[in-house]
Amino acid sequence: MSNDLEKQVTARASLTFVEDGQIVGLGSGSTATYFIRFLGERVRAGLNIRGVPTSIRTQRLAEECGIPLVTLEQVASIDVAVDGADEFDPKLCLTKGGGGALLREKIIASAAKKFVVVADSGKQVPILGKFPLPVEVIAFAETLLTRRISALGAAVTLRKAPEGTPYRTDEGHHILDCNFGKIPDPPALARTLSDLPGVVEHGLFINMATVVLMAKGDKVIELRR
Repeated sequence: MSNDLEKQVTARASLTFVEDGQIVGLGSGSTATYFIRFLGERVRAGLNIRGVPTSIRTQRLAEECGIPLVTLEQVASIDVAVDGADEFDPKLCLTKGGGGALLREKIIASAAKKFVVVADSGKQVPILGKFPLPVEVIAFAETLLTRRISALGAAVTLRKAPEGTPYRTDEGHHILDCNFGKIPDPPALARTLSDLPGVVEHGLFINMATVVLMAKGDKVIELRR
């Protein structure tokens, strides 16, 4: 089964975690896109939920799919958030941010009572580091942080938009893609990066996933910490 079909399988399986009347965090990225489209089908069939999007792109897609939306200011909590991952390890530590929405994704995940991660089989790794780690930074500190993160052992690249200018997140920040190679201690690296002034957020999601739903072919495996 192709990678794309696995994404559809796991996205559809995640619908079992969504119940009538809930506030649902809507992730960003390719697998989350399938989830939102399938959720839109359920909404049109009568499911009563409200969504909180993790990016402007997700907001537009949810509106196209007819999903009612609310902001964080309008709700007391989020019942369940569904989002993808760039990779995950045996302890369900995640790397996220390939699509540039890591800041809002982490905020929504932290506010959710359940955080359901949807992934195809290619996202499972024994040790994080196959995918460069995105670090969102303020533009003012970009050069300084490039030097400091490089000193930690990473090859650091400023993410660029298609037109060649620095990529800007929904909040107007830059992203440094940091290739550390293998990351044997994700919590330690997460703390180190968070302590650097000018770092807004990083793509290490530690102890946040309630469950990872991973598709292998047409079967879905449920992984928990």
